[in-house]
Amino acid sequence: MAGAGARRRRRSRGSIEELPSGSLRVSVYAGIDPVTKRRHYLREIVPAGPKVAAEAEKVMRRLASQVDERRHPRTNATVDQLLDKHFDLMTVERSTLATYQGYADKHVRPLIGTVQVGALDADVFDSFYAELRRCREHCDRRKYIKHRTAAEHVCDDRCMPHVCMPLGTSTIRQIHFILSGALKRAVRSRWLSANPITQAEPPAAPKPNPQPPTAQEAARILADAWSDPDWGTLVWLAMVTGVRRGELCGIRWRNVDLDAGVLTLDRSIGQRGSRMWEKDTKTHQHRRIALDPETVEVLVEHRRRCGARAAALGLELADDAFVFSLAPDGSMHLQPNSVSQRYAKLVHRLGIRTSIHKLRHYSATELIAAGVDVRTVAGRLGHGGGGTTTLRTYAAWVSESDQRAATSLFARMPARPAAVVLPRLDGDGTGPPYQRIAAALRSAIEAGVIQAGSFLPGVKAIAGEYAVSVGTAHRAVSKLTASGHVVVVPGRGVRVTALDMPEPSSAPPPPPQIVAPVRQMLDLEIRHRGGTVSRLTAEVHPGDPDELRQVLVDAIRRRGGDESQIAEYEMDLRRSGDQSLLTTFAAIHRPDSRS
Repeated sequence: MAGAGARRRRRSRGSIEELPSGSLRVSVYAGIDPVTKRRHYLREIVPAGPKVAAEAEKVMRRLASQVDERRHPRTNATVDQLLDKHFDLMTVERSTLATYQGYADKHVRPLIGTVQVGALDADVFDSFYAELRRCREHCDRRKYIKHRTAAEHVCDDRCMPHVCMPLGTSTIRQIHFILSGALKRAVRSRWLSANPITQAEPPAAPKPNPQPPTAQEAARILADAWSDPDWGTLVWLAMVTGVRRGELCGIRWRNVDLDAGVLTLDRSIGQRGSRMWEKDTKTHQHRRIALDPETVEVLVEHRRRCGARAAALGLELADDAFVFSLAPDGSMHLQPNSVSQRYAKLVHRLGIRTSIHKLRHYSATELIAAGVDVRTVAGRLGHGGGGTTTLRTYAAWVSESDQRAATSLFARMPARPAAVVLPRLDGDGTGPPYQRIAAALRSAIEAGVIQAGSFLPGVKAIAGEYAVSVGTAHRAVSKLTASGHVVVVPGRGVRVTALDMPEPSSAPPPPPQIVAPVRQMLDLEIRHRGGTVSRLTAEVHPGDPDELRQVLVDAIRRRGGDESQIAEYEMDLRRSGDQSLLTTFAAIHRPDSRS
């Protein structure tokens, strides 16, 4: 029996198939795909040649060796065990760690958690990412009803058939970076000799598409928020400073210097579900934000209200109290999630699709549109990298600023030459056609109908206009060139020359034209009924009343006003960095909306 067993032929590890081109396709069974649960093969094509059969045998042995290495990796540790170790050793903020663990529990562990770390390769990651792009619920492709709750209930319209929805591109990229960090740790721990995820291709980074509220929408949001002065103060400060919601909730009165007009941000409030904690800022950097006089006045009034409420209950508002609090003494901060929910209800009531985080987009966009340099904007928002993140993510399309740029460029462009209209042919139609064409063009040039310096249409256009051949049009142009009426400019065409230049006149030269001042970077101070309401820096034309009026109207609308109130406003213009007054602009309202 042993001898008979020894004579048995060993089972082949794969197959070699000949293709019509003469090449050989080598296939080796590699087991079951851990993600799709389908049979998995390693395949490779061997080009046709005199030793193609021997090369195919070598490829089969190499692929079989790869399969053996995957089936018997150097370590028995699984992806689940690697993630546990990775999360235990990570030093990130608490909410960030909870987010990473949530991604791992929902998407990584159910699909490849039991796979041995040494068996991971590019094919496994490709299947894994394909599954994430197919369905975020990782269904088995069977139809089922997705119930609104797992408890016993009566189904309604919220219980509906499951529809596969792909996981977001940014989420897949975060999962990729989680796995990449974990596998780097495996290499450092000598569980692996190389990081297999380097051969996988994560989805491309999505292009940022910030959509801040418009100036009109911001005015509506503020008008509704001011029905509660405390809530209106919070929304106002978020618009003006662009701080994050956690930073808003963490501001204490000791962080607000009302005399100097400076806000210092050094702490933030984190929240994960019902758990809340005080933490460092997102970038772990303290920053100072200058406040305009109107914002300082808003905060002065807010502190006066908070102090009056505390005094009415026999309490004292300490310097360490939170600026925004439901407690009379300011001892408790607001919940970041509650702030987001209240803002969401506000904008939903107004029919505006936005979120409180997009107020950061609004602040950055308005500052950049006003001409503030990107580094300053990045500093106010708490971004690093010299403003790269600010421009890439938060600088939304600003139609007003872009239109001003287009207008400025047009004002500096040279005059566009007028199109030359070819004259009709005169006479009885006798004589060679090229001479008649040349004579008509010569008469038009000498009469000034075709002005000196202009370019004639191309030879093909002349031939088409007069219904002659291109050679005839060439002869007509050559005749004009010989007479000095035109000159050929290489690469541009045929230009009409200036004939019979006038004699120099003995009359005195005309007075020099006054050139209007160019656009300048100016400091603008806007006043309403004598009181300063806004200060900004913008590139404007100090001699253009229409542009100055538009700047003033934009400022009024940002305050929730209307253009009809323009007579109540005036604007001082000063050169940037110079306190001397350049001019004061005032406008009146007329039915035709002109200054």
